Amino acid sequence: MGRAGLLRVVAAESVKVTPIDLGKPGKASPLRPEVMTPVEKVTQRLWPGVPVIPQMETGATDGAVLLAAGIPTYGLSGIPLDVDDIRAHGRDERIMVKSFYDGVEYMYQLVKEVAVSPTKS
Repeated sequence: MGRAGLLRVVAAESVKVTPIDLGKPGKASPLRPEVMTPVEKVTQRLWPGVPVIPQMETGATDGAVLLAAGIPTYGLSGIPLDVDDIRAHGRDERIMVKSFYDGVEYMYQLVKEVAVSPTKS
C-alpha cells in the first residue's frame, strides 16, 4: 500500500504520514545459465510441467549489500505455498509440512546439481 492508500485507510486529517526512507530500487541479477539451468532441471525433475518464473522480491535481505558490491545474488526456496493460505511474516506464519520437506528435497537436489554442473570461467 502506498502513501495515498494509507491516508485513505486512516482518513483523519489529524494524522500526518511522512516517509522517512524511500528506499533504493535494486538491480536484478542476470539470469545466467549456470544458475538457471540447474534450477530448471531440478524443478522439472520434482514437479514436471511447473514453470520457473523469476521474480524480484520486495523487502530487505543481505542481497542488497551483495548486489551493491557487484555480486549477483539469487534466492531460492523450492517451498510450494498454498495460494489460498499465504501467511508470510504474520503472527501465524506457517507452511504445510509436506511443503517443508519438498523444499528440503529441492535444495538438496539443487546443491547436488550445481556441484556437478560444468561452469564457465
